[in-house]
Amino acid sequence: MDAKLLDILVCPLCKSPLIYRKTDQELICKADRLAYKIADGIPVMLADEARKLTPEEAEAL
Repeated sequence: MDAKLLDILVCPLCKSPLIYRKTDQELICKADRLAYKIADGIPVMLADEARKLTPEEAEAL
Protein backbone atom coordinates (compact mmCIF):
# COMPACT_ATOMS: atom_id res chain seq x y z
CA MET A 1 0.00 0.00 0.00
CA ASP A 2 1.45 3.34 -1.04
CA ALA A 3 2.30 5.57 1.94
CA LYS A 4 1.18 8.71 0.07
CA LEU A 5 -2.21 7.15 -0.57
CA LEU A 6 -2.54 6.20 3.10
CA ASP A 7 -1.87 9.82 4.05
CA ILE A 8 -4.86 11.09 2.08
CA LEU A 9 -7.39 8.28 2.59
CA VAL A 10 -9.97 8.81 5.34
CA CYS A 11 -13.09 7.01 6.43
CA PRO A 12 -15.92 7.90 4.04
CA LEU A 13 -18.39 8.12 6.94
CA CYS A 14 -16.62 10.15 9.62
CA LYS A 15 -13.49 11.42 7.81
CA SER A 16 -11.19 9.92 10.49
CA PRO A 17 -7.72 8.68 9.52
CA LEU A 18 -7.42 4.99 8.73
CA ILE A 19 -5.05 2.34 10.05
CA TYR A 20 -3.49 -0.01 7.51
CA ARG A 21 -3.55 -3.64 8.62
CA LYS A 22 -1.15 -5.27 6.18
CA THR A 23 -1.67 -8.88 7.27
CA ASP A 24 -5.44 -8.69 6.68
CA GLN A 25 -5.26 -6.27 3.73
CA GLU A 26 -7.71 -3.89 5.41
CA LEU A 27 -8.00 -0.23 6.32
CA ILE A 28 -9.44 0.24 9.80
CA CYS A 29 -11.54 3.13 11.10
CA LYS A 30 -11.28 3.15 14.90
CA ALA A 31 -14.07 5.71 15.31
CA ASP A 32 -16.69 3.73 13.39
CA ARG A 33 -15.18 0.30 14.15
CA LEU A 34 -15.19 -0.65 10.48
CA ALA A 35 -12.70 -2.49 8.29
CA TYR A 36 -12.50 -1.63 4.59
CA LYS A 37 -10.99 -4.40 2.49
CA ILE A 38 -8.23 -3.92 -0.04
CA ALA A 39 -8.89 -5.96 -3.19
CA ASP A 40 -6.02 -6.39 -5.66
CA GLY A 41 -4.24 -3.40 -4.13
CA ILE A 42 -7.29 -1.12 -4.40
CA PRO A 43 -9.11 0.04 -1.23
CA VAL A 44 -12.85 -0.61 -1.36
CA MET A 45 -14.12 2.48 0.44
CA LEU A 46 -17.83 1.65 0.40
CA ALA A 47 -19.53 1.70 3.78
CA ASP A 48 -21.96 -1.00 2.62
CA GLU A 49 -19.03 -3.35 1.95
CA ALA A 50 -17.13 -2.59 5.16
CA ARG A 51 -16.83 -5.24 7.83
CA LYS A 52 -17.81 -4.41 11.42
CA LEU A 53 -15.00 -5.04 13.87
CA THR A 54 -15.64 -7.43 16.72
CA PRO A 55 -15.39 -5.91 20.21
CA GLU A 56 -12.09 -7.78 20.68
CA GLU A 57 -10.65 -6.37 17.45
CA ALA A 58 -11.71 -2.84 18.32
CA GLU A 59 -10.22 -3.16 21.81
CA ALA A 60 -6.88 -4.31 20.36
CA LEU A 61 -6.48 -1.14 18.27
